[in-house]
Amino acid sequence: MSNIQEQERQYIINTYNRQPGVNPLLVKGEGALAWDEEGKRYLDLLGGLAVNAVGHCHPRVVKAVQEQVATLIHTSNLYYTAPQVELARILVEQTFGGRVFFANSGAEANEAAIKITRKYAGLTQGPGRFAIITAERSFHGRTLATVTATGQEKYQRGFEPLAEGFRYATFNDLDSFARRVDRETAGIMIEPVQGEGGVYPAEAGFIQGLRELCDRENLLLIFDEVQCGMGRTGRLWGYENYGVKPDIVTMAKGLGGGLPIGVMLAREGVDATFKPGDHASTFGGNPVVCRAAVEVLKILLEEPFLEQVREKGELFKNGLLKLAKGYPGLVREVRGLGLIMALELAVPLASAVQRRCQERGMLINAIGENIIRFLPPLVITVEQLEQAIDELEQVLKEAEAGEPS
Repeated sequence: MSNIQEQERQYIINTYNRQPGVNPLLVKGEGALAWDEEGKRYLDLLGGLAVNAVGHCHPRVVKAVQEQVATLIHTSNLYYTAPQVELARILVEQTFGGRVFFANSGAEANEAAIKITRKYAGLTQGPGRFAIITAERSFHGRTLATVTATGQEKYQRGFEPLAEGFRYATFNDLDSFARRVDRETAGIMIEPVQGEGGVYPAEAGFIQGLRELCDRENLLLIFDEVQCGMGRTGRLWGYENYGVKPDIVTMAKGLGGGLPIGVMLAREGVDATFKPGDHASTFGGNPVVCRAAVEVLKILLEEPFLEQVREKGELFKNGLLKLAKGYPGLVREVRGLGLIMALELAVPLASAVQRRCQERGMLINAIGENIIRFLPPLVITVEQLEQAIDELEQVLKEAEAGEPS
């Protein structure tokens, strides 16, 4: 165990399942590659949990951050900064209008969405409208409100009493959501692709039906695109795959190019709900992070970047489907959209497969006992994806023979 790992155990609260001798100490990254302290190279198919959308240390992002750090690092939101305004303009122009609120994480962006939804409902429909319907198997964050919004009991256990005002319905079941609507309902929050829950894409009819339901019942429709936004599905925003627009969209992860940022964007009419003093964030919209995010968006919006993401996503999915066909006793299902993909195993070997891939120089993510999630940098090459399929095949071959531990 290295000195760093020893000190990590001594000084950092253990909230992540990092294991000495198993999890590497990463010291360098470039594109879809990362290196540990011993110089071992890894093909990164996790991408910092969808954060490194344009890869590790993209030179344009690095240059933008270096220039901004040398000029102005922080001012607070009592003053104007050009990077913040430029980022807001691009986001508004590339979505459905309205205005943004800047935060530092996806959870904070979702907190802002919850608060503005409650206040909007109270202003437009009177008191008593506060409840938000979310999906079972969803994930919306780790704060007390967002962990309650999360439809997974394992994240909530031990933190009771939970925040009031959240109801759960079944993902991709429109009738289930409709039955949960009552006189207390203010809005519906949904992930177009459930990421942390196991990579479950929404069906088009379900998303379109939610839009109609919200319009009919005067509810706000919130799309949590913290993981599936920023080009991850092959479109800049996940909702673009379904032909509908939400009233509010939240984003984070890939937007900052590796730096922490969260954004809540509300359509015109809803955006005016927040007044000075209603909500705030000391570090939200920090000029360094905003400068990085501007550069990330410029990269994503350059042709043919997103088209290539769709093509690479299709190639990767076909490769995974081929593995599923070749190892029917091990693989139950392949799911995903663009470059957010999952391989669901028929046996509880996800952690063993993750460990063996890591030993072979590839970083993947096990969700529970059966699901392997892939969130590679969007700049990953076709050759690297083909290499990933080859590596996975070798690991599955070993698993079939009972070799991985």
